[in-house]
Amino acid sequence: DSPEIKDEVLRKDDRFLTLLKDVYVESKDPPVQVKDGGGEHLPSKQEEKRLTKLGHLEALDVKKVPKGKISLVEALTLLNNHKLQPQIWTAEKIAAEYSLELKEVNSLLEFFIPFTVLEFRKETKKAITSHKPKELT
Repeated sequence: DSPEIKDEVLRKDDRFLTLLKDVYVESKDPPVQVKDGGGEHLPSKQEEKRLTKLGHLEALDVKKVPKGKISLVEALTLLNNHKLQPQIWTAEKIAAEYSLELKEVNSLLEFFIPFTVLEFRKETKKAITSHKPKELT
């Protein structure tokens, strides 16, 4: 607000001006590094896809998957088929049918086993009878 301060701010100081002329700044940007994302976002080529083999469960899953991969419904279906008919649904047939590698199919069949639901008829169920607790002496 005061005129003295305003004049002081706007006044050029020749001594500082000569010092400023002697200053030379050189700047270099660091080299640009390209992050390798493994091609996640920008595929280098168009992936080859295949239609899924879902039968009556078609509405529950995706319609196309990349070759070498299977959908969740397909995985459950092939595991169940192998469990029910292992002589027909061998690892080789599954690999050929779903365009998978044989070693991956063998690992899938070894480590993933679908659950079995057992339902007991009422006449075979045993009722739990209560008993008197033993008295400690």
